[in-house]
Amino acid sequence: MDIATIIGLIGAFGLIVWSMLQGGTIAAYINIPGLAIVLGGSVMVVLLRSSLEEFLNAVKVGGKSFGKALEKPDELISQLVEFASIARKDGMIALEGQEIENRFMEKAIGMLVDGAEEDMITKTLNQDIESMKLRHKQGATIFSSWGDVAPAMGMIGTLIGLIQMLGNMSDPKSIGPAMAIALLTTMYGAIIANCFCIPISSKLTTRSEIEAANCELILEGILFIQKGGNPRILTDLLISFVPPKERERLVSA
Repeated sequence: MDIATIIGLIGAFGLIVWSMLQGGTIAAYINIPGLAIVLGGSVMVVLLRSSLEEFLNAVKVGGKSFGKALEKPDELISQLVEFASIARKDGMIALEGQEIENRFMEKAIGMLVDGAEEDMITKTLNQDIESMKLRHKQGATIFSSWGDVAPAMGMIGTLIGLIQMLGNMSDPKSIGPAMAIALLTTMYGAIIANCFCIPISSKLTTRSEIEAANCELILEGILFIQKGGNPRILTDLLISFVPPKERERLVSA
């Protein structure tokens, strides 16, 4: 599980709740019709902008923000070097049955074991990379759209509340509470957008770029193994995928 996402989400909402408690009770900040307008309304508008399949895919992809952290490039390189050594010593068939957590690498190794040609490996894995990037892009776009819509629905809720308040100006004592309720929807929209939707969208975009880079690293390593390259120079081939600060440790390992 990505601990940064959990800490950020709990921390943001925790600080908001803490600040609310400093001036009263949580009950003062709860308005069911306002929540329905902002939360339910924003979801409906996002559905209007997309298809049901795209929305459900975005929810599924969004779960990756809470999933385990992606492998580091140096870890993937070490694993590929190990597989290259096994293949060079005992042949491709010896790679069958190896424990591989990365699903993309598992598929790539499976193609090596099956004796796939270089062109087939390249075409198939590149298609997988492009499909993955498209799914992540669609998911990030949906959450970004949700982040755009939520504040707007909050403003609509505020306008509805103000209209209702102005229609009952005969009772001065009701103006203050009515104004507070009207403003709650604006707050709901801001919280949903800035504490959930926009951060998730940004994180999905970043994770997609990292995962795509990892897949490209794996593809380069797999093609090297398929050609029967010397495992000793595989690290030198793939080291450009590793951040400069970590390259020295990988080379000396």
